[in-house]
Amino acid sequence: MHTLSLEKAFTLVEPGPVILVTTNDGVKNNIMTITWTMVMGFSAAFAITTGAWNYSYAALESSRECVISIPTVDMIDTVVGIGTCSGADTDKFEKFGLTALPAKHVRAPLIGECLANIECRVTDIVERHSIVVLEGVAAYLDAMRKEKRMLHAVGDGTFVVDGRRLDRKEMMRSKLPPGV
Repeated sequence: MHTLSLEKAFTLVEPGPVILVTTNDGVKNNIMTITWTMVMGFSAAFAITTGAWNYSYAALESSRECVISIPTVDMIDTVVGIGTCSGADTDKFEKFGLTALPAKHVRAPLIGECLANIECRVTDIVERHSIVVLEGVAAYLDAMRKEKRMLHAVGDGTFVVDGRRLDRKEMMRSKLPPGV
């Protein structure tokens, strides 16, 4: 094995998938791209890393709600584009031709072009680590969507795409929650 620069170690563990997080500040909708995510057990609890450097953070902090939207590989240029412009001066729904669909439990919209959407409430903000803890309140999946492969950011401007799915459900059944 060769030594890897410690500054690059995060690229070995960079989580995925890449998500889009929508917010609404009471006036307008916005979207931010998030690549640092974490599932917090088998419940619908999640964590994302973000902070004041993202324009959407103020709306997330004040409204205490958002939608996690999961894009697919065919949306890679949209995902990168959303992450490289600011909602302070850009209507990202308009610029990227995305459809804002009404959510049932939060003011932030679902994204119609995404594979899945999860309506969430903010349950905690851990400022020291820029972690926002979310509790899902409703989830939606577009099972008719042909493209289902998700993106995973490596952290250096490159992405990995989901590939072949290997099924070991029966082997793991004793460790899976009911219904999974």
